[in-house]
Amino acid sequence: MPKSYPTVTEDYNKVIEKARRKLRGLIAEKNCAPIMLRLAWHSAGTFDCQTKTGGPFCTLKHAAELAHNANNGLDIAVTGGPEIPLHPGRVDKNEAAPEARLPDATTGADRLRQVFVTQMGELLGGKKDHLLRLPTDQVLLSVSVFHPLVEKYAADEDAFFADYADAHLRLSDLG
Repeated sequence: MPKSYPTVTEDYNKVIEKARRKLRGLIAEKNCAPIMLRLAWHSAGTFDCQTKTGGPFCTLKHAAELAHNANNGLDIAVTGGPEIPLHPGRVDKNEAAPEARLPDATTGADRLRQVFVTQMGELLGGKKDHLLRLPTDQVLLSVSVFHPLVEKYAADEDAFFADYADAHLRLSDLG
């Protein structure tokens, strides 16, 4: 059954478009696309399939969630990658998602694989010297089962953006 979204007015959509333009301007001006992408991922990545809690409900504004180890640096947190559709009308939550829902490289490849296979789907990227490589990215390079995907996305940015936009949209719709 497809997910249903709240109906919003044309005026609401105009406000969203204006905010999107301003945000893109800020991203370009401050050159902060990587941290803003990380912010979006960390917000959506807290969804828990078993309890149906967490997810992208504007909970990173809470000090308790910003204090999670995986969110270090996000309190200063915007992206120039693929266009990901926005489904407006979601209601902010008043409490933070529990800690430890995001993958942690120190727990090894099995935990990373479990998080992505059971909850998140594919969200992998290639290696480029000028890009930030998170510990979780490094784990992907250390396990042979991930190599074909890493190589695919390293060689074909369009394929990565298409798959990423689809995965991010599905992740953002959880909860």
